[in-house]
Amino acid sequence: LVKVGELSAIKLILFVIVALIIIAIVVALQEGERKIPVQYAKRVVGRKVYGGQNTHIPIKVNMSGVLPVIFASSILALPQTIGLLAGGGVQNFVNKYMTPQTLAGTIVFAILNFVLVILFAYFYNSISFDTNEYAKNLQQYGGFIPGIRPGRPTSQYLGRVVNRITMIGAVVLGILAVLPTILSTAFNLNILFGGTSMI
Repeated sequence: LVKVGELSAIKLILFVIVALIIIAIVVALQEGERKIPVQYAKRVVGRKVYGGQNTHIPIKVNMSGVLPVIFASSILALPQTIGLLAGGGVQNFVNKYMTPQTLAGTIVFAILNFVLVILFAYFYNSISFDTNEYAKNLQQYGGFIPGIRPGRPTSQYLGRVVNRITMIGAVVLGILAVLPTILSTAFNLNILFGGTSMI
């Protein structure tokens, strides 16, 4: 934990302000979503009328949650484990360039962490949100997105929207993942929480 006695008053105030900003960003990231409007055509079966309603497809900004951060931190732990097992020069190289113990290591670690979080966010979203299946289900039940033709154009449209939303969510998630490392270096603190703890 942070020892208050080691901090100056200005650093403590800055740390509290940064913490409040982080809380606001995390809440916005977790609650943010894009609502894609969907209309269902009216169908008459006998004397009953089905459909004709308006609804939406909610696409969350951060569909993957903390999984990309967990996967990225697991991958980044591998070089440290290999360094411990190999010892000697390998361990010195890993400690210098792959862990946040030196300035160079902090920069490399933060960049790798950021990139891996973005890659895993895209990977998870491509598995969990199948645009072809969504388009097929909409067409099957008489639903359509206003201004978009059913079938493949709907799938392509959903793919573009999901890619844009995922980029925003993944970049913010990547920033949140590397923030503890950056804060510990900037404020000269020994912070014992990671990106998953903040989210």
